Amino acid sequence: MANLNKVMLIGNLTRDPELRYTPKGTAVADIALAINRVWNNEQNQRQEETTFVDITLWGRQAELAQQYLTKGRGAYIEGRLQMDTWDDKQTGQKRSKLKVVAESLQFLPDGKGGSGGGSPQSGPQSGRAPEQRSGPPQGASAASDDYSEEDDIPF
Repeated sequence: MANLNKVMLIGNLTRDPELRYTPKGTAVADIALAINRVWNNEQNQRQEETTFVDITLWGRQAELAQQYLTKGRGAYIEGRLQMDTWDDKQTGQKRSKLKVVAESLQFLPDGKGGSGGGSPQSGPQSGRAPEQRSGPPQGASAASDDYSEEDDIPF
């Protein structure tokens, strides 16, 4: 039987990314998205529901998220579901939590219509202080650093 574990989410960050590094030096960032759903009920009254999803980013995506994303900023995430389980130290009970492990990240404008990241540029530049960096272009993707000649637009 075939299996599929794929998640696609668009929402706004509920807090600034929390970046840390593993003992081997791999970057890991935790973010949370608020995803809104709006519909009309049987009486044609507007209903709203917000779902909060925890997301883990790894490697360069984690560093880019910490560098450019802030609370309220929009993001598009593609990833997979993962179940974390542990023993609660206080109660001794088994605990579990379903989260998303991101495989790609795309920056979007914040929920208020702003870009949420200063003037656009073609991405991060090394050697500059963090306060001098401006955000990536609206809709920029942190999924891949691949370059092709098609990306080299002459104007």
